[in-house]
Amino acid sequence: MTVRRLRPHATTIFSEVTQLAVRYGAVNLGQGFPDTDGPPSMIEAAVRAMREGHNQYPPGTGVPELRHALVAHETAHTGLVHDPDTEVLVTVGATEAIAGAVLGLVEPHDEVAVIEPSYDSYAATVAMAGATRRPARMVRSGDRFRLDVDSLRAAFSPRTRAVLVNSPHNPTGAVLPREDLEQIAALCREFDAIAISDEVYEHLTYDDNEHVSIATLPGMSERTLRISSAGKMLNCTGWKIGWVTGPAGLIAGVRTAKQYLSYTAGTPLQLAVAHALSHEDEWIRALRVQMQDRRDQLVGILTGLGVDLAVTQGTYFLTADPRPLGVTDAASWCLELPEKVGVAAVPFAPFTDTYSAEWSHLVRFAFCKRPEVLAEAGRRLQGLAT
Repeated sequence: MTVRRLRPHATTIFSEVTQLAVRYGAVNLGQGFPDTDGPPSMIEAAVRAMREGHNQYPPGTGVPELRHALVAHETAHTGLVHDPDTEVLVTVGATEAIAGAVLGLVEPHDEVAVIEPSYDSYAATVAMAGATRRPARMVRSGDRFRLDVDSLRAAFSPRTRAVLVNSPHNPTGAVLPREDLEQIAALCREFDAIAISDEVYEHLTYDDNEHVSIATLPGMSERTLRISSAGKMLNCTGWKIGWVTGPAGLIAGVRTAKQYLSYTAGTPLQLAVAHALSHEDEWIRALRVQMQDRRDQLVGILTGLGVDLAVTQGTYFLTADPRPLGVTDAASWCLELPEKVGVAAVPFAPFTDTYSAEWSHLVRFAFCKRPEVLAEAGRRLQGLAT
């Protein structure tokens, strides 16, 4: 029988909605994974690595080629400089990096500030550590979302060990401005807390919005773990190659936990990601443009139906309010949608806990699909208008 602290996290909305999408042949705009591959040279590099015999365990910290490529990539894009031997750790996706950070650095009597709505693994990971989750929240500010600074301050206490930061933000699509990040940083410094910063969508920001890593703010490089992933950066979510960078002392704690979770990730895939980080910057830049075009395509489809949308500044996701269509319960509506019109989306409710009532009317749609797939989703969604 599942232990008590994990029973609230026994299933995920993503698996439930995906099962419904498969059952009814729905266009899956629920789970956030692209339907095109990453750079062809990266795929070929993985094949070449397999054929050349790189099929056994890599070092627990990750292959040297990838660790060095990560340091160069991060320095080029953020100005941060890390030692590839002591300040970089390759993980099985960003999810394991987050879990390793919490399990390796947070004691059962500690508190972790979590900003709702939040990716569902955050709450489960804090529960696994036996720590206490203290909620803060995002709020609607005009046509977009911002951090509610007062709620974050209320979430901090002398027992706060860490805050989980996510920008660009899943599920709202917000990119936290420097002013919001400075408020988080000030609290971390005041309470001597660490920032566990989930930045997997760092290259997927749109219009004039630019991602700022909290690790680059004054006094934060020594207390921030910066997490990212090849899955979102290079369209290879199934490879599960993630990483975390930060000061050696904090990385040591993550590594201690991580080595008993998976120990290490696929050798040939790590080598292929190292190749892509070193040679495919132009592909990464082009992906940003493509995703903005697809965002705009889905915005047109949903606004054409009369759905209210918040501005998406980054990520794969649109925040939709379907109440103009007569929807009163977004969670039930999402479970009916695959059968009713052949499209899948996910409700916001599973991303929240303390503030769930404020988000129960909202739905997340993913636009990381080919234009023809989005067009087909739009054709099917026209059924809602009738």
